[in-house]
Amino acid sequence: MSALLEKHIVELLGERNEKAISLLYDHYGDTLFGVAYKVVRDEQLAQDILQESFVKIWRKSDTYDSSKAKLFTWLFRITRNTAIDKLRSSNTKMEKEIQMDVSDVYNLGIESIKPEFLDVRENLDKIEQKYQIVLDALFFQGMTQQEASDELDIPLGTIKSRLKIGLRELRKIYGSTSALLALIISIL
Repeated sequence: MSALLEKHIVELLGERNEKAISLLYDHYGDTLFGVAYKVVRDEQLAQDILQESFVKIWRKSDTYDSSKAKLFTWLFRITRNTAIDKLRSSNTKMEKEIQMDVSDVYNLGIESIKPEFLDVRENLDKIEQKYQIVLDALFFQGMTQQEASDELDIPLGTIKSRLKIGLRELRKIYGSTSALLALIISIL
C-alpha cells in the first residue's frame, strides 16, 4: 500500500468517515482474516473475528497514533488480540464444561452400591465384556470414572458411554424391576 493511500485512510479514520472502513477492508481485509485464522484455525470464527475487529477499529479510530505504530501494525494488533481473546474465551468455556466432569457427582465408587443389589455382579457376565470391565471397575473395584479411565487406558467419554450402555443392558436383564432402577439412581 502506498504511503499516500495509508495517510488518506488515517485522515478518514480521524474524521470518522465511514469510507475509511471500506478502504481498510479492501486493502487489509484478506490479510487480517489470515491473522485471525492463524490464531483460531476456524474459518467461520475467523470471519466473525474480522468483523469484530473492524468494529473495534472503528470505535478506536481516534486512538490511532501514527507516531507510535504504522497503520498495519495497529490493525494487526487489534485483530490478533481479538482472535486471542476469542480463543481464550472459548477455552475458558470448555474448561468450565470440563469442570462438570471433575465434580464429585461423577466420581462414583463402591460406596454408592447398596448391599441389596450385589447380585448385579452375577449378571455382569451376560453383557459384552467391554461393558463388564467398566462396570466392574466402577462398582466393584471402587474406582471413580476418572480413575477407571486412567487405569484401563480408555478415554473418559468412552467410560461414561460404556457405563450408560452397560446399565441399559443390565436393565434389559432385570426388566423393569425397581431394584435395577434404584441401582441406577444410586449410581447416577
